[in-house]
Amino acid sequence: MLSMSLSIRNLFNPYRGMPREVYVIFIARVIQAMGCFVMPLMTLILTDKIGLAGKEAGVYISIAGFIMAPAAMLGGKLADSLGRKKVIMFFDTLGAGFYIMAGLIEPSLSTVYLIIAAGTSMSTSGPAHDSLLADLTTPKNRDGAYALSYMGWNLGFAIGPIVGGLLYNYNLSLVFFGDACMALIARVLIGIYIKETLHKTQEKIEDKTRFLERREQGSIFAVLLRRPTLIYFAVIVFGYHFVYSQWSFMLPMQIAHNFPSNAAQFFAFLASLNGLIVILFTPLLTRAFQEIISIRRMVYGGVLYALGFGMLGFVYSLPWFFLACFIFTLGEIILAISTTPFIMNYTPVSHRGRMSAVLPMIFGLGNTLGPVTMGYALQYISIETGWLYLGGFALVAAGLMYGLERYMRLDRGKGSKEQTLGGVIKMFNDCSTERVKAKL
Repeated sequence: MLSMSLSIRNLFNPYRGMPREVYVIFIARVIQAMGCFVMPLMTLILTDKIGLAGKEAGVYISIAGFIMAPAAMLGGKLADSLGRKKVIMFFDTLGAGFYIMAGLIEPSLSTVYLIIAAGTSMSTSGPAHDSLLADLTTPKNRDGAYALSYMGWNLGFAIGPIVGGLLYNYNLSLVFFGDACMALIARVLIGIYIKETLHKTQEKIEDKTRFLERREQGSIFAVLLRRPTLIYFAVIVFGYHFVYSQWSFMLPMQIAHNFPSNAAQFFAFLASLNGLIVILFTPLLTRAFQEIISIRRMVYGGVLYALGFGMLGFVYSLPWFFLACFIFTLGEIILAISTTPFIMNYTPVSHRGRMSAVLPMIFGLGNTLGPVTMGYALQYISIETGWLYLGGFALVAAGLMYGLERYMRLDRGKGSKEQTLGGVIKMFNDCSTERVKAKL
């Protein structure tokens, strides 16, 4: 009994000893996700309550998605110049205000515009949230902090859409008011218990192992050109997102084809299983992979995607669908707890906000292009064949991620944790200096 108790306690070791602000962010994430009512119901609101046709609703949802990208870019720039907390408090509060306005009017096209405005405002604050957490942590505890934040969102999201569905059936206005209320409560917590962290980016980093986090001058694009590894990383993660996007596109179609009379119910079971696995296994995997560098974990996550999604090309009975869901959800967890810490460990403190906007925009295109591409491909191949191609694609992406890790170790065969990229950049700079001297 004592041994089991100690084992359970050890699971939470990665989350221990964090700055108080990290736990406040965790609680705020849980609260805001519990109130995430509008976005999961957006299609229903547009079609059922406002009366738009499916095609029109799709256009507005696409417009919302395209607007969010430049909004995040703006938010990243403001987070690096004005401050993380200021951007979070202003734009998240503004977004809540738009939801309140939407709840005060009769459902119409004006409601659509207010929903888009609210989503755009909250997207603007997204890079500030990532930057805030990075400012409060170091590479030693950053993985645990982001994993805790990820788990907090999923804990809240396990409840939010269910409550939102009940409110939707009772009174649409309560969906908007409830979402706004929970968002404002989360902002109050941040406003009271978290101070602005922008000043931390001015502090000199003495730790030589954090060479890549030191301040730099120039635009975000200049920084990326000096750190091409981050671009390669984003392109590979694009591949992972491309494959994962089929979770909500191809998988429902396959379920409907195999189980036409119970499709909605069975897919709901899979979605619930996905959420349950995230909640239960995030602490376990965070602990298990604590000593493994982020980029190597990204390789393992890609392999799990290849296995989980690839096996969907062979399965026809429901238990096998559950097994596939279990496997690729483990990959989802590993990738989720590794991606942002990797980016932040190799981003100058002066550019955290902008980097939190640019790189997610690159690999987020996978979510946008995945359904469109596979929708076209399915005109010529079966869903089962499509899964086999996607499994192979994920395996190729995992291989490229492994190749990127090897590339990062070129200069320092020994490598320590995640500092090898510093050697590569230093080697590049040294070579450039020698070429200049030679010309002189």
